[in-house]
Amino acid sequence: MDPVISPDSKRIYVVDALRGFAVMAIMLVHFLEHFIYNSYPVASSPVMEAANQQFKDAFFFLFAGKSYTIFALLFGFTFAIQYRNQARKGRDFAGRFVWRMCLLVVFACLNAMFFPGGDVLLTFAIAGLLLVPCRRLKTFTLVILSLFFLAQPLEWVYAAAQWMNPGWAPPSLSVAESYASLKTAVDTGNFWVMARENLTVGQWASLAWGIEAGRLMQAPGLFLLGFVLGRQDFFLQNDGNAVFWTRGLLFSLAGTVAFYVVMSLPGLSAPLHTVFNMWHNVCFTGIWVAGFVLLYRLEYFRKVTVPLLTYGRMSLTNYVSQSMIGSLIFFPYALGLAPYCGYLASFAIGCVAMIGQIWFCRWWLERHRYGVLEGLWHRATWMGAGKEPKPETR
Repeated sequence: MDPVISPDSKRIYVVDALRGFAVMAIMLVHFLEHFIYNSYPVASSPVMEAANQQFKDAFFFLFAGKSYTIFALLFGFTFAIQYRNQARKGRDFAGRFVWRMCLLVVFACLNAMFFPGGDVLLTFAIAGLLLVPCRRLKTFTLVILSLFFLAQPLEWVYAAAQWMNPGWAPPSLSVAESYASLKTAVDTGNFWVMARENLTVGQWASLAWGIEAGRLMQAPGLFLLGFVLGRQDFFLQNDGNAVFWTRGLLFSLAGTVAFYVVMSLPGLSAPLHTVFNMWHNVCFTGIWVAGFVLLYRLEYFRKVTVPLLTYGRMSLTNYVSQSMIGSLIFFPYALGLAPYCGYLASFAIGCVAMIGQIWFCRWWLERHRYGVLEGLWHRATWMGAGKEPKPETR
């Protein structure tokens, strides 16, 4: 297998595998936290309680807030490839992309029905619109804009306000109250009550939490950075790009350590803690991405990660279906296993569900060009455009 692109569809394999890795990590994080349904059993012993908590802390340290950022980075990359492919045909992809984001809102609502207050697709659909006015900007300008958003300007404004007036507090968006309302709806065991609450209170809670946690600023920064990486072909594997990713790995490693130390300092205000936590996550993401791209040059690593290829090609299907699967397993309207599953048991269940998804992806893509939701998204995107475009590099 050519490590760069496939001969038939011109897909960049490393991007498919990296996207698959990100979605798998997101899925397992969601299984550990019971899809934001805070219901866990009492540990049978202090030893088991400690083991569960240490496992959860370690897994979250490695992947929580990092797998999402990989997903967001590749979102911008995909836009770069789609825009360039259409530009070569003399078309401006902007209008279709706006329509594509409207369709993503529909998928976000489908996912939100099963995931109380945890849907990120709505944030992607809103923040992704920034790519349209930025599509023709010079690469240097895109980098500056990306750094502006990643710098978390809103949190710096909050920090400055607190410095001038120590009694001042950032405006509350009632996220905790929203999550309490969502849990009450899930506890009813009525799917329709839960779905209605998820689609109203839940979607607001997702956006509000994104603002408070810094993600609403981080997401467009990552999209623009991914756009630059796609425009400059940094995911194609050659010696020049290997040097780029090696330098990126070293800088990311240094930043990860530095920002972790700073955000752990006592007495740090909440806005500044959010800033340094977000910077830490972005740098940690750099380690994952750069390390993955560099390892993908090795034949053994490519063979080991083959299952990630089909999983990444069906990332939207897998992202939405994992919410459906998780809610069926953990929530009271179905099996209701959340009160009986600690972190270790939840992780094991998540691994089994993931293996099932991998098998389904392979089976489906042997028979179809696109994934289930990917096919619907593609056809709806180009509805009314005449001849359906050929598959694009992702």
